[in-house]
Amino acid sequence: MAVDSPKSRLAYIDWMRGLACLLMFQTHCYDSWLGGAARQGKLLMYSQLGGTFPAPLFLFLAGISFALVVGKLLDRNVPTAEIAGTTIRRGAEIFGLGLLFRVQEFVIALGWAPWSDLLRVDVLNTIGLSMMLMGVLCWLVLSLQRGPRARLSLVLAGLGTALLISLLTPPLWTTWRLRWLPWPIESYINGVHNLGTPQPWLFPIFPWTAFAFTGLAVGLLLQSSLVHHHESKFFVLMGGAGAVLVELARWLDRRPLQLYSVYDFWHTSPNFFLIRLGLLLVILCASYAWVRWGAGQWGFSPLILLGQASLLIYWVHIEFVYGRFSILPKRASDVRTASMGLMIIFLAMLALAWARTRMKGRGAHVFAWLRPRTANVGLK
Repeated sequence: MAVDSPKSRLAYIDWMRGLACLLMFQTHCYDSWLGGAARQGKLLMYSQLGGTFPAPLFLFLAGISFALVVGKLLDRNVPTAEIAGTTIRRGAEIFGLGLLFRVQEFVIALGWAPWSDLLRVDVLNTIGLSMMLMGVLCWLVLSLQRGPRARLSLVLAGLGTALLISLLTPPLWTTWRLRWLPWPIESYINGVHNLGTPQPWLFPIFPWTAFAFTGLAVGLLLQSSLVHHHESKFFVLMGGAGAVLVELARWLDRRPLQLYSVYDFWHTSPNFFLIRLGLLLVILCASYAWVRWGAGQWGFSPLILLGQASLLIYWVHIEFVYGRFSILPKRASDVRTASMGLMIIFLAMLALAWARTRMKGRGAHVFAWLRPRTANVGLK
């Protein structure tokens, strides 16, 4: 792999997406299949702890990818309204895919899935909404500031928005509940669904979109000329900043003074958000080092391959883990059987990712290959 090529310089993004997929697989598989005494063991506890990272990783990387697109449009001096329109439309497409995914799952599970599943706020919906909201932020900021300081303004706006979302999350889940909204709308604010109280297994705007806005800021910094000439130092700095954020958040969490009347560390706390953000920055640094100097240089990388097809494998694997076509009985397996099922899912999704990357962009070639044969059949 040529480390200086544009494709290889961004391979760490695919590697991180692949890592998110791997963590997602193990979380979903053990949660769906472990049963009996195995469900009370430490494996499931640690598996669920690892499951707190896939969604932040996907959203953080969506923000970085969004920033790369915005940066290219800025370099071409594309008008502000066009930048906003392009990015908001792309976010709407992802949001639409999220709705389509819910319809697919409902149809496959017809007969035993409640109709309210159609309105569940899933991570795809939130990624799409995040992109639309970031498009609006870009429109607001770039309408006021174009030129050499535009990127810096967007970085500050992204970080400020992420901080605001994090700080508003606890009251919007408790004391500032928007109960006057219909539950399908309120659910996008705090994940209340139709159950009366916010549900931690959903992915509402508060707090999840904050990870995308921090990704927007990091992605814009990555495109600066200073970082381009001192790339390795920047990633080491990001890793160090991440470690500092983790320790700062832990220190704040130990303070006796609390800002909120209801404090839920694992679900709404700004301190937990800072800890996860810090760990994301550490992972960003580690993934860059792995791809640039480590085993990522050896050639074939399963995680990079998974990352290149992350949307497809997210879409497909759910049905074979949680859905009607689950490869193992739900909540009925021991650790050994569930682990074997996890390996099968990993290998199957890796094969799917390989097939997808091999076929990507070859539709025209396939059509051209089929066309003369179709003509010959017609002549016979």
